[in-house]
Amino acid sequence: MNPEMDPVPEMIRHSVFDVISEIAAESGEDAYVVGGYVRDSFLGRPCMDIDIVVVGDGIAMARRVGEKYGIQGKVAVFRNFGTAMIRLPGDEAMQIEFVGARKESYRSNSRKPDVKPGTLLDDLLRRDFTINSLAVSLNATDRGKLIDPFDGVHDIHARIIRTPRDPDITFSDDPLRMLRAIRFASQLRFDIHPSIRESILRNRQRMEILSMERVSEELNKMIMAPIPSAGFRLLEETGLLPVILPWLEELKGVETIEGKGHKDNYRHTLQVLDNVASHSDDLWLRWAALLHDVAKPATRRFEPGTGWTFHGHEFLGAKMVPGIFKKLKLPLHEKMKYVQKMILLHLRPIALSEDHVTDSAVRRLLFEAGDDIEDLILLCEADITSKNISKVRKHLRNFEIVRQKLVEIELKDRVRNWQPPITGEIIMKTFGIKPGKEVGILKNAIREAILDGVVRNDFNEAYRFMIEKAKSMGLIPIVTEHPADGEEM
Repeated sequence: MNPEMDPVPEMIRHSVFDVISEIAAESGEDAYVVGGYVRDSFLGRPCMDIDIVVVGDGIAMARRVGEKYGIQGKVAVFRNFGTAMIRLPGDEAMQIEFVGARKESYRSNSRKPDVKPGTLLDDLLRRDFTINSLAVSLNATDRGKLIDPFDGVHDIHARIIRTPRDPDITFSDDPLRMLRAIRFASQLRFDIHPSIRESILRNRQRMEILSMERVSEELNKMIMAPIPSAGFRLLEETGLLPVILPWLEELKGVETIEGKGHKDNYRHTLQVLDNVASHSDDLWLRWAALLHDVAKPATRRFEPGTGWTFHGHEFLGAKMVPGIFKKLKLPLHEKMKYVQKMILLHLRPIALSEDHVTDSAVRRLLFEAGDDIEDLILLCEADITSKNISKVRKHLRNFEIVRQKLVEIELKDRVRNWQPPITGEIIMKTFGIKPGKEVGILKNAIREAILDGVVRNDFNEAYRFMIEKAKSMGLIPIVTEHPADGEEM
């Protein structure tokens, strides 16, 4: 951002602001573009969500704008909140929300305010941070005038997060603003004013009145920041980490016995998260990075002569994910299962990179990871945070060998998202048996034989293997000729 540039003329150049100005003049009401759109214009960041404050009836003005654009039937009205929203025709990305200027008061047991009509200053004062308490006039008498009663532009230039009034009042009224302060700081790479840090420490228990859905929404935005560890360090410094993410808090610290200490798994986790973030914008892969070692505190053991171990932390970590997702109100279906899979398998490629890479091991990894194999390898490479440069280089070289092996095995054996060529139905018809233990044993034997490379991923070879295996179980085929692959019996 160039401090000498004035972004105001450019930010209200769009024709919709002319329309709003015209309607405001006709209705005798004042209208202003406020908040994030103004802030991001000063920062040079794209923003297609526009907030308009009307000193009067915001919903009525939204409808008038809708009429001007011929979309009066598409104005979304949220009467409980006193707001209305439109999307401009031909410009689907631009969303405009209208609200009447208001002032708010809060009760101690709720973050839902009592709302009354107010002035523009009332409306700016109720906002969370000075950088969001900016307005630009759309009125004929002073169109383009910047209204900045709390030095928000100064704070944008200084890259600092402050509140427009006493932060204790701001955070007590709406505790979500504590998380928003940290989220904005991490997204924008700003710092938080010392008074804000101290206030969050004092008010952190107010987080208890928040719905977990809103908390998780802010956490997701924090995780998607360019350097997500910045937000988590602020959570730690302000005392919010144990309040909302106790599982991460438990990762902190180093214990030493007989002169041997393990690494600080919390610091390691943040490094892994940043490593993943530098290569992927996938929210759920970043969640997997954040939780990949979540079970280490529960599996930590000291073994004399060996040192610290965390045996089985990948299995226990995968089991912990549903409880964590449920607590945080995160999706409990495909996204959760993906995170579980990443955590469960995150040591497998590392083991391959340390040992001789066999076709069987790579084949099994492909089978279990499926289409998520590239994400898994990325997570595992991110998990290398050793300060031993030669060790890191060795692991990364071996991962390249693993990657090449994955390509070769997939081309040869086609086991990604693979289903064994012999189905349970074929087994039952071949031997005249009903669903039961024998069917499961044969299906498992065929799958293991293909994954171990005993037989190829081929229907005929698998069928012949099944017949031989069945003989050892005392099963005699009642069908003497097997069908070709894909044919009905």
